[in-house]
Amino acid sequence: MTKLGVEDVEELKDVARREPERFWAATIDDIGIGWQQPPTQMRDTSEGLPFTRWWTGGRLNLATNAADRWAQTQPGRDAVVWEGDDGSERAWSYLELAAETARCANGLRELGVGPGDAIGLCLPMIPETVAVFLACAKVGAIVIPLFSGYGAGAIVARLADCDAKVLVIADGFLRRGAPVTAKPVADEVASLVPSLEHVVVVRRLGTLDTRMQRGRDVWYDDLTVAQPSEAATHDSDADDPFMLIYTSGTTGRPKGTVHVQGGFPIKSTQDMAHCFDVGPTDRLLWFTDIGWMMGPWAICGALTIGATLVLFEGVPDHPGPDRLWSVVERHRVSVLGVAPTVVRALMRHGDAPVHAHDLSSLRVLGSSGEPWNDDPWQWFLDNVGGGRCPIINYSGGTEVSGGIVSGTMLSPLNPGAFAGPCPGMDADVLDENGNSVRNEVGELVVRSPWPGMTRGFWHDRERYLETYWTRWANIWVHGDWAEIGGDGLWYIRGRSDDTIKLAGKRLGPAEVESALVAHPDVAEAAAIGVPDELKGEALVCFVVLKPGAVDSTELRSALTARVAAEMGKALKPKHVLVIAELPKTRNAKVLRRVVRAVYLGTDPGDLSSLENHSAIEALQGVRARV
Repeated sequence: MTKLGVEDVEELKDVARREPERFWAATIDDIGIGWQQPPTQMRDTSEGLPFTRWWTGGRLNLATNAADRWAQTQPGRDAVVWEGDDGSERAWSYLELAAETARCANGLRELGVGPGDAIGLCLPMIPETVAVFLACAKVGAIVIPLFSGYGAGAIVARLADCDAKVLVIADGFLRRGAPVTAKPVADEVASLVPSLEHVVVVRRLGTLDTRMQRGRDVWYDDLTVAQPSEAATHDSDADDPFMLIYTSGTTGRPKGTVHVQGGFPIKSTQDMAHCFDVGPTDRLLWFTDIGWMMGPWAICGALTIGATLVLFEGVPDHPGPDRLWSVVERHRVSVLGVAPTVVRALMRHGDAPVHAHDLSSLRVLGSSGEPWNDDPWQWFLDNVGGGRCPIINYSGGTEVSGGIVSGTMLSPLNPGAFAGPCPGMDADVLDENGNSVRNEVGELVVRSPWPGMTRGFWHDRERYLETYWTRWANIWVHGDWAEIGGDGLWYIRGRSDDTIKLAGKRLGPAEVESALVAHPDVAEAAAIGVPDELKGEALVCFVVLKPGAVDSTELRSALTARVAAEMGKALKPKHVLVIAELPKTRNAKVLRRVVRAVYLGTDPGDLSSLENHSAIEALQGVRARV
């Protein structure tokens, strides 16, 4: 704000809307983006707003901004700190990260990788994941982050779409203490993707009998160990693609969102600095996977700032319900990010696992992925944050490179609320006629382009336009329901495609779920709409009970009555069903579309992001009893 001569956040937003060139010039200066060649023009809209180009003439490379420059100015500072599922630990300084990135880049070039080649990255959250990610940028290649738990089919769909040349995968990894083999998945993928020339295998476990195919497969260690610790950095244009992140849809093939050198790294760094107040002395842990947007977001943002990135390979409740809190204590994490579902799951174990650890290093808590319920938010604030750490709610998406709306360190807190649009995001909420609305649920939109906006879907221009730009001219429609309250705070009410319509009333599932989890016996909930001859749709709710709670007719009746009392009699659930678990992603985001599809006996679509396939059986069992 000082650089722009403004005194408060509202004035800052006004400058961003009226003078975007001035705003973004000050932003990249403030977050310290280094250029190999500075841009001559801030943005170019000659191809239309959906295809806006930023930083015309500018040249930069993520590897320089995230590793090489810090290796010179702060070589001994921790860049990456890692803890494995089994408790093993490793750490790289910035000097070591830059050297490993260079060795990996030289190794990739030895395999014939060059600018524009697509490289699949399917690793758990280990230090080598970061080195490979940055090495792809360093050589001018395009990295394809893949969820480490994907099966062969999901990987094939993504790598075949972009004609990937190399796949980097682990021999295996640990999951709740048990080894999970990964190399056989790569073998199947390689047999089905004609463009794939090499499989690079990282020894994560080293105890497996891993079969290697001569001429195609190479161990990561063998590829990199003898390479020089310095490497040439590709002279990348700001609009050169450096990453494709594929998003799952309810139907059709996954969409490859295109991200460029001057887009995603800048947006993620800006949000981390200006929304979460992350600085060089911070140690950031965001519980995620490289295959989801927050994995690359954490790498790009934390390392471009010069902070320490903490990676945790395991799960929050193994071997005990205090695991996540012990990781925070052990590595002195100062900024912790999780999905609300993680908090809901951990609070089932009570306060004692949290209070057993010293969490005084924490100063900022973050959340993303889904809306909050009031009780878990308050529990997170009081027990994990000690009542002193703000919870920065953050919502956006893969196509955005970060957030559309967020909390800030300068704004008041309210359970589940956002202070408003992230700096530089010209967001609004519109009704079905395209009018701005307040105190009413509407479509979340963005009226102006921003640097992190995807450059489209890989080789599918029309699908990109149809997805975001066709409802209203030159307005990005994100697909979330949102509401701006009378207090000026913003609320995300769920995905537009999760909307339930009962007797002409539009209802977001988060409101119903909040009512359910407020009951002392309920840990988690999911609400869906199902066809109903009378109302058009009827409300069906699924609940996961807390340990010790018992399913009964009386409990289900009480929950039904609770929703009716809070939401109105017309919104009374048709069924409240108790289930052992809900289908979730690795980020612990509940997949409501899967709940609805399995309940109705229809095709659930792409399940590649599903972490717990056992939830499908649980849903089928509940459905059979209705």
